Amino acid sequence: MKWKLEGVQKLWDRYKFAALVALIGAVLLLWPSGTARTDGTSRAETAESGNIQAELEEILGTIQGVGQVRVMLTVDSDGERQLAQDTELTYSGATEAPEDYSRRSETVLVDAGSNDEVVVTRQVYPTYRGALVVCQGGDQAAVKLAVTEAVAALTGLTADRITVAKWQS
Repeated sequence: MKWKLEGVQKLWDRYKFAALVALIGAVLLLWPSGTARTDGTSRAETAESGNIQAELEEILGTIQGVGQVRVMLTVDSDGERQLAQDTELTYSGATEAPEDYSRRSETVLVDAGSNDEVVVTRQVYPTYRGALVVCQGGDQAAVKLAVTEAVAALTGLTADRITVAKWQS
């Protein structure tokens, strides 16, 4: 019995660092990635999409011959904002063989006068699937071309994914 314990002790002494590395790797694989979006972020992206449509309506309305205008954009994929995080990692136990890990993260805020603003580290803009523009001058070829080119320039859509129609009288 004693020789079995000595054998186990020798194996442990020989491979304890490899076991520690494997344990740390397993913990890191199971650790949450922190890329999940919160409800606040989703609402901000939805509001941003609505703002883009409103801005398009405003700018397209200034093109000669367009008149009243309404815009509808369909989204292929929503945009994404990655926020800066201040992360603190603590562990208990010996340095060679920690017993427990804990991780605490907070979103980084910057003082912007009367309120705090989040720090965005990465911004991915939405990918649009198509656009429908309904305007008073939608039956004129020159207006259709100008509107199509403007929407294509602002959204990245190709002309075959943009439809310009005449406003119903």
